[in-house]
Amino acid sequence: MTRRLRRSRKADLDRLDLTDLALRAADGDVGSEHAFVRRTMDDVWRFCAHTLGAEAADDALQATYIRALASLHRFRGDSSAKTWLIGVARNTCYDEMRSRGRRDRILTKVANQPLDTTTEPEATVDYDDALGCLAAERREAFVLTQVLGFTYEEAAE
Repeated sequence: MTRRLRRSRKADLDRLDLTDLALRAADGDVGSEHAFVRRTMDDVWRFCAHTLGAEAADDALQATYIRALASLHRFRGDSSAKTWLIGVARNTCYDEMRSRGRRDRILTKVANQPLDTTTEPEATVDYDDALGCLAAERREAFVLTQVLGFTYEEAAE
């Protein structure tokens, strides 16, 4: 395939919505698979980073796509591909949290920190610590709606 034809095919794939790309990738279209990953990777990484922390996001991103691409043949298009993929990322992140006991460490960390009663304007809350104190379901809802821009209906799926 010539370089010009490849660019034309890539441009055509970039015009498809994510669900169509996922369905084409499920049928074995490698170009659609690459386009699907390319167009969703940033959102999946941000979700993983807000759920697990930036230091674990790259590994979670990789594990998410390994799982998603292996099970893409089961994606039927009943919901949006982005919603389905974030569900895979959620399960990947929760598995990671369970395996390393993250919840226990966060609770221990918060319990051992003195309560800061400062009312100075300079007193700030660390964003990651604040997110880490939320229950997993609330943290997920916050990240989906406020960081990734999902509608409340999409986040509820």
